[in-house]
Amino acid sequence: MTAMAGGGDEIVRLIDIRKTYVTGELQVPVLKGINATVTRGEFVGFIGTSGSGKSTLLNILGMLDVPTSGQYYLEETEVSRLSDVEQAAIRNRKIGFIFQSFNLFSHLTIEQNIEVPMVYARIPGRIRRARALELAKRVGLGHRLGHRPTQLSGGECQRIAIARALSNQPAFILADEPTGNLDEKTSDEIMKLFHELNRGQGVTIVMVTHNPLLAPHYDKIIRLRDGRIENTPLEGEKIR
Repeated sequence: MTAMAGGGDEIVRLIDIRKTYVTGELQVPVLKGINATVTRGEFVGFIGTSGSGKSTLLNILGMLDVPTSGQYYLEETEVSRLSDVEQAAIRNRKIGFIFQSFNLFSHLTIEQNIEVPMVYARIPGRIRRARALELAKRVGLGHRLGHRPTQLSGGECQRIAIARALSNQPAFILADEPTGNLDEKTSDEIMKLFHELNRGQGVTIVMVTHNPLLAPHYDKIIRLRDGRIENTPLEGEKIR
């Protein structure tokens, strides 16, 4: 494992990340040299339209895919060159995932859904249950632990998904279009919860979205276009 270049409070550092997909003799470059950092406690938005490369970058940030070249440091470890087993272990401990479609298990209770990452981390049952209750209360749903996802609204399901993402106390939360399936009022409530976690509790959040209307919510915006970072901010944006 290689120590992170730069140090400080950086959680994520991407250095010249490139990704090219090969189909037969055809090479399709999707990411064309991404350089970016995420600092502890930041709320960062990666914004891009369809085809900008944001889904590929999301997969690399979540260690669900590897770059063709370049370096990805998570805290002090260069994860882009680790084995699949090593990546899986770090992914479970260091990254909390939140998805547009919630990805909750319908046959499990809310408590059991929150516990899933802790089960993979082999945390004892007594500790899992106590932390699931704590996290459910943290997102305002401590009274729904015995329910199943089909008994909850979309906003409640996303709150539980956020609680699950926090279960292993990750280095950062990686959110993929987390308000995409929600109505405007519920979306505003979820964004308010993200701010409470970020500003009130210091949770580092990286959100990947196509929605430019969310731009005012972020501490920093990294706008993608055609596989590169676009350095022309819109009015009022803080972009790096």
